[in-house]
Amino acid sequence: MCGIFAYLNYRVPRTRKEIFETLIKGLQRLEYRGYDSAGVAVDGLSKEPQNNHICLIKKTGKVKALDEELYKQDNLNLEDELETHFGIAHTRWATHGVPSAVNSHPHRSDKNNEFVVIHNGIITNYKELKKYLEKKGYVFESETDTEVIPKLIKYLYDNREVSDISFSSLVERVIQQLEGAFALVFKSTHFPGEAVATRRGSPLLIGVRSESKLSTEQIPIQYNNGHLKDENNKENARRSRRLDSTTSLHSVCDRKAVEYYFASDASAIIEHTNKVIYLEDDDIAAVSEGKLSLHRIKRVAGDNSSRTIQTLQMELQQIMKGNFKAFMQKEIFEQPESVVNTMRGRVCFDSNTVVLGGLKDHLKEIKRCRRLIMIGCGTSFHAAVATRQILEELTELPVMVELASDFLDRYTPVFRDDVCFFISQSGETADSLMALRYCKDRGALTVGITNTVGSSISRETDCGVHINAGPEIGVASTKAYTSQYVSLIMFALMMSEDRISLQNRRQEIINGLQALPSQIKEVLAVDDKIKDIADELYQQRSLLVMGRGFNYATCLEGALKIKEITYMHSEGILAGELKHGPLALVDKHMPVIMIVMKDACYTKCQNALQQVTARQGRPIIICCQDDPETIKSAYKAIELPHTVDCLQGILSVIPLQLLSFHLAVLRGYDVDCPRNLAKSVTVE
Repeated sequence: MCGIFAYLNYRVPRTRKEIFETLIKGLQRLEYRGYDSAGVAVDGLSKEPQNNHICLIKKTGKVKALDEELYKQDNLNLEDELETHFGIAHTRWATHGVPSAVNSHPHRSDKNNEFVVIHNGIITNYKELKKYLEKKGYVFESETDTEVIPKLIKYLYDNREVSDISFSSLVERVIQQLEGAFALVFKSTHFPGEAVATRRGSPLLIGVRSESKLSTEQIPIQYNNGHLKDENNKENARRSRRLDSTTSLHSVCDRKAVEYYFASDASAIIEHTNKVIYLEDDDIAAVSEGKLSLHRIKRVAGDNSSRTIQTLQMELQQIMKGNFKAFMQKEIFEQPESVVNTMRGRVCFDSNTVVLGGLKDHLKEIKRCRRLIMIGCGTSFHAAVATRQILEELTELPVMVELASDFLDRYTPVFRDDVCFFISQSGETADSLMALRYCKDRGALTVGITNTVGSSISRETDCGVHINAGPEIGVASTKAYTSQYVSLIMFALMMSEDRISLQNRRQEIINGLQALPSQIKEVLAVDDKIKDIADELYQQRSLLVMGRGFNYATCLEGALKIKEITYMHSEGILAGELKHGPLALVDKHMPVIMIVMKDACYTKCQNALQQVTARQGRPIIICCQDDPETIKSAYKAIELPHTVDCLQGILSVIPLQLLSFHLAVLRGYDVDCPRNLAKSVTVE
């Protein structure tokens, strides 16, 4: 989704050129999220507070186009040195209004740019707010939902009860009127050098950088005790609206130099600092005179009284391409290491034990549950489908697999003795978050399976597993899928540790996990052969992927990868359903990929293969190395090492990941940033 980046330098002299470079680099780190336009807001030339001016520069297309536009501005002296300055930047993914400069962010309150804002999310009641503000004489220039926010804050400022209202108090009043999901960063001519940020349902974090040692690792949360119930009592209103900033990172009297970075993703911050604060829903973060304060409107039961300054474990080289053509390619080839990192410290191959620390304290409760409900979207949903069979086998519990959006479209029965898993690479997927809250309201135990520390799902679930796949930049998920897959397998193994009748099966799977990294390397070695196949297929308009059993999820995931980045129609088909409709598509012109592995469904898959070849189909078969019978029936064969059935899907999905990459390159598309898609889907 949209990318947010903002930079505040307090008593750290920076030229305007250096500020631009910081803002542009931050946006470039967020390009992988998907976007169609970009913009920045910085202070203009005027140094007089009464003439303070905000300059907006917005451009459709790539961040590079915005970068070039910045240097064409006649009213901005790039060599001006600014001791204190706050600049905001944004990449927009269109939800309301076509991609255009006027629809891109930052959005402004009026032609004087008194208030400007950048926004990630969707405001669901914007039509009502817009209608109200238009009646008050405010003129809108864009088609977006976001524009109501700067107009609303100006309306509140123009109609304020007291003259010295604080910036954060205004923002507090704004968000009380907003419905939907948002991460917001505000800048204003009335509050030069100040920043206010807040979130609800969309991720936002703050990086802190200082040459001096931070005075605390915990930022206390401040609360309002009053809510302007007595509007005639202006002194009471003034006191209730002004934040008490006595506890903050830096004391005013010390006047220490400090820099703050606001971003929707840690990848935009890591090259500047590894000290970050993750905001939670309805937090309001305000920086004034170099001090950071965190504020909430009211205290809710269960609230933490502070936010911890965390140290990011991510390293800059993890978000760089290295020698690869694209992040997706790099991440496919990282899978031998990423699956090891997922298992590290959790699977002991000497004692054949599995311990997931995040679930250990809840294991007894999970074992007593009525059923497991696995909830996800897209690739995460496929990870649940891929492991459902082994979860049912090893836990002997019924397992429901649900698409989060569909789950919310029904009044799905959820009970206190259910255990609900929420699978999400980003941990911010809007549909999954809403499903999580639905299940929590009904008393179910909630478990998060995420790749992002500090994400909303990781914070709001009762317990969970961090998959440790490392940063995933490519929009089309690859290594996160295989790490989610391995994490759920480990959960099944932990649940069955005390089942004597299942020990042989567990041993077989654990042995398979131990061999998995080296087998993934073997699969990656067939990359050249897969590229040759892509050379034959890239001009096709459609592609079918068939399989069954443990490999049905591989068909779904492989077809999704092809759709996502090649824009070819691709369909994952359960081979058992072939005769119930899909067989009508098969002829000598239709490319068909079939997954035929030596498992319980081998004979049934052979039957499907014969049906395809009998219709003059020319199947490209993904099969085991020691299967001459299947290879004989193939138009082309991709031979893979054989592993235990429930892990075979990890090996068989990799050729499809590689195939989708090569098809996209041959078709001339941007592999990492497919059109219309975003990495973190923070809206419904």
